[in-house]
Amino acid sequence: MAAEKLRDLSHPVDVALLDATVAAFYGTGSKEERTAADHILRDLQNNPDMWLQVVHILSSTQNLNTKFFALQVLEGVIKYRWNALPAEQRDGMKNYISEVIVKLSSDEISFRRERLYVNKLNIILVQILKHEWPARWRSFIPDLVAAAKTSETICENCMAILKLLSEEVFDFSRGEMTQQKIKELKQSLNSEFQLIHELCLYVLSASQRAELIRATLATLHAFLSWIPLGYIFESPLLETLLKFFPVPAYRNLTLQCLTEVCCTVTFRMLIVLFPKIIMAVHEPGLQVAALSFGDFYNMQYVNMYTIFLVQLQNILPPTTNFLEAYANGNTEEQAFIQNLALFFTSFFKSHIRVLESSQENINALLIGLEYLINISYVDDTEVFKVCLDYWNSLVLELFEAHHNLDNPAVTANMMGLQTPMLPLLGMVDGLGSQLMQRRQLYAGPMSKLRLLMICRMAKPEEVLIVEDENGNIVRETMKDNDVLVQYKIMRETLIYLAHLDHEDTEQLMLKKLSKQLSGEDWTWNNLNTLCWAIGSISGSMVEEQENRFLVMVIRDLLNLCEITKGKDNKAVIASNIMYVVGQYPRFLRAHWKFLKTVVNKLFEFMHETHPGVQDMACDTFLKIVQKCKRKFVIVQVGENEPFVSELLTTLPTTIADLEPHQIHSFYESVGHMIQAESDPHKRDEYLQRLMELPNQKWGEIIGQAHQSVDFLKDQDVIRAVLNILQTNTSAANSLGTYFMSQISLIFLDMLNVYRMYSELISTSIQQGGPYASRTSFVKLLRSVKRETLKLIETFLDKAEDQPHIGKQFVPPMMDPVLGDYARNLPDARESEVLSLFATIINKYKGAMIEDVPRIFEAVFQCTLEMITKNFEDYPEHRLKFFSLLRAIATHCFLALMHLSSEQLKLIMDSIIWAFRHTERNIAETGLNLLLEMLKNFQASEFCNQFYRTYLSTIEQEIFAVLTDTFHKPGFKLHVLLLQHLFSLVESGVLTEPLWDVATAPYPYPNNGMFVREYTIKLLSSSFPNMTAAEVTQFVNGLFESRADLSSFKNHIRDFLVQSKEFSAQDNKDLYAEEAAAQKERDRQRMLSIPGLIAPNEIQDEMVDS
Repeated sequence: MAAEKLRDLSHPVDVALLDATVAAFYGTGSKEERTAADHILRDLQNNPDMWLQVVHILSSTQNLNTKFFALQVLEGVIKYRWNALPAEQRDGMKNYISEVIVKLSSDEISFRRERLYVNKLNIILVQILKHEWPARWRSFIPDLVAAAKTSETICENCMAILKLLSEEVFDFSRGEMTQQKIKELKQSLNSEFQLIHELCLYVLSASQRAELIRATLATLHAFLSWIPLGYIFESPLLETLLKFFPVPAYRNLTLQCLTEVCCTVTFRMLIVLFPKIIMAVHEPGLQVAALSFGDFYNMQYVNMYTIFLVQLQNILPPTTNFLEAYANGNTEEQAFIQNLALFFTSFFKSHIRVLESSQENINALLIGLEYLINISYVDDTEVFKVCLDYWNSLVLELFEAHHNLDNPAVTANMMGLQTPMLPLLGMVDGLGSQLMQRRQLYAGPMSKLRLLMICRMAKPEEVLIVEDENGNIVRETMKDNDVLVQYKIMRETLIYLAHLDHEDTEQLMLKKLSKQLSGEDWTWNNLNTLCWAIGSISGSMVEEQENRFLVMVIRDLLNLCEITKGKDNKAVIASNIMYVVGQYPRFLRAHWKFLKTVVNKLFEFMHETHPGVQDMACDTFLKIVQKCKRKFVIVQVGENEPFVSELLTTLPTTIADLEPHQIHSFYESVGHMIQAESDPHKRDEYLQRLMELPNQKWGEIIGQAHQSVDFLKDQDVIRAVLNILQTNTSAANSLGTYFMSQISLIFLDMLNVYRMYSELISTSIQQGGPYASRTSFVKLLRSVKRETLKLIETFLDKAEDQPHIGKQFVPPMMDPVLGDYARNLPDARESEVLSLFATIINKYKGAMIEDVPRIFEAVFQCTLEMITKNFEDYPEHRLKFFSLLRAIATHCFLALMHLSSEQLKLIMDSIIWAFRHTERNIAETGLNLLLEMLKNFQASEFCNQFYRTYLSTIEQEIFAVLTDTFHKPGFKLHVLLLQHLFSLVESGVLTEPLWDVATAPYPYPNNGMFVREYTIKLLSSSFPNMTAAEVTQFVNGLFESRADLSSFKNHIRDFLVQSKEFSAQDNKDLYAEEAAAQKERDRQRMLSIPGLIAPNEIQDEMVDS
């Protein structure tokens, strides 16, 4: 009864009853009470008339949670329906919210008591402003400033509103508002900033109230990132801020403001955005401020920095041990050190050039750099990230100027010089001497920075041995992505530093290494960071210097391993030796004796049972062999036979202590060696010797099976079969085509085992029901089936594209593999069958066209029945099924043309089902598949028929996922599909009407007009919060921008914001394509600098003659 009374909104809501419902929802009552209250509150929230009760509720209740509930309802209306409300209702709500804020903030007691409520009201007001201001509320800023002058508490709250407004417009607007609206609000704020500026200065000079001063500094901080420089430097603002800096209560806020003053980059963007507005600033001095970073401003920046540095030296001398100060400091003191890091990095990024201009400034610069290096030792990830980001940009700039010396124009530009101003003759010499002076100026700080990078180097991905929280050396169980990102940046920074001075880098590293040997500096961490640093600069030195350096490093590390006692110590040293040698394949290729010593050392480590050592030895062996494989198959000077032959003789001993997965890695490594042998007879002989152990075991098992099939049912035998197949897969992975002789040997027996195990699985599941599929016996049998499929897929995928291989291996698999899949129970079907046939079709393309109907018949219907019941069951079958379908559509499209209309509909339905999927990979595969199908059908004789049947359905489904936040990652493909459809209907390719002529209310002049009207109807019904004019404008824009992908995409992004579907969420997926393009540009830049991409990461086969 009470619930019905609340839901009836035809008369004012019973606030006492609402209070009780909200209390029940938040209370500690029974679960049933909370659930009932939740249902009622949701129903009220979803009622479109509920917002009309908000004023009544806010006026009547004293319960804070009820007030928040009412404001939540109002916020929804403001976001999604505000512009559709009558003007008098909008004005009434706007005035009511403003009055409540003024009333509560005019009195000190009520302001402090109701602070949370006032904060929420402020947010609501700013949401209203985003719609109303400036067009329908021009007087907002003057009204606010006038109100602020009436009382200190009102002033404090006005500061909070201004801060929120600035953040909404400048920080959180992307994806929240259309680009036009953002520009309009920025222009309004910029043009009315004079009033806000005067208010802030007035408060800071006149008020003694700590809370108000702090609120004003926080507001200033929000505005300083974008206001014209004249407001900062041609007013007492800087002087005022520097006056507050020594006061402990305001120190952190002031420092944040000074940091924003340093960041002029955003201001440059402002000039681009609002040149007319900045020109219109009425004071001539401010016009100069807006358009010039001339000498006057440079002097102002230097003065600010110098005064700041003097004050800082009194607060925190440069000799302070920042590591201890941070560790022992309270929250405020730690925040101060964090803010210092931000200040110095921001100032140097924008103004370091000015500080290089005179000796006095240079001294101040060096003191600042000393501060920043000391702060960089602080044991806090966030502080270090800030410092590291700046060090990376500084050394990159120094390196690029040095690197581009042969290109005067580039160098001059980087050094802030204008080339036309330099005389052409002697320009290179002049630049060269300037460059040398600059390098000498930074030589001291850069040497200290090298030491910092070496001491703090992050752990690379290849290192598997770590120290746990108890101080024990263990195998790493989980990768830390933050550490890997940090390593990447530190490695890049150290490579630039090495290029700037190889001698200093080498001396620092060798000196630290000698201290490890002498025991003076020996700790696990010190040795680790040093070796990670040594490994990270691989490829940055010229070969001769690298050779000299590495001979000393490897010699010292091997000596250290000999003289150090203790299993843990030896494990740490072993992991470092393996990491370092794995990073320098060029050196190993050039020095056979070192290479052989290193590999034999790895074989030693393969017998070391300390956690992680064997894994790392196998990983490093694989990495080295991939880059030096030719060295192992030729007879080296002073040797009687190639190393690979020697290795195969001792192979049983070498792998005796390894786990199965490590043995598989070892076989893959030896496979790479054999693959490098050019003589086919020797290659086959090596392969036969390599596979001797597994083949012997396989022969025994098959022999026993011929006598009694039950032998194959023993669990130990099944495990042995699995291990043999995995060993074969590893070798096939590295040998490719050359694995032919080995797979031919076992292929037919392997298919017989596959068939037998499949029948065993089916029988077990039929007898034991669904739970039988989870028994260890069935799981083991399925592992053998999967591995069989994986082995065949690996071989066919890696083998060169030779049709006779396909003809030899595909037909025998049709019944044992495909037929078995169709006959089996769903729980017994292996998803690997789907990926195997996808690989075969991708490999042999059109040659498989005759087999497609057979494949289709065996897997299509039965797999769809498994995966379309819900989005969860059989996850592995899902992606692999659509990958197979995509392979067929791409390479055997003609086979799809011969399907019946029912079968084609089944395919189209399954594609739509795929891109509706919330699993990103499946949705993406479905979208790519659809795009290929659309293009293929467009070029076919069935173009009109296909698009008449499916175009409107496809368009509706694409819009459904485009406007659904679960599918944001597919944005790029959604756009491409819509662009294809809109371009197609306007292209004239479709020669028949898309609409049903018999049922259409009137004949459309063309297909374009039909699709236009259909799209308008579709979107109008989907987005009732948008007006007909807005929808029509959007659809017209789609047709107009269809030829230009970039503007088509931006048009859709604006629509998503305008439709309010994507408000207040993370919208980075809408910009993923631009991010990917930037990533590729960065990679191309890195490839041009020696060492930036590690030698073992470059896929160049590193031919080693």
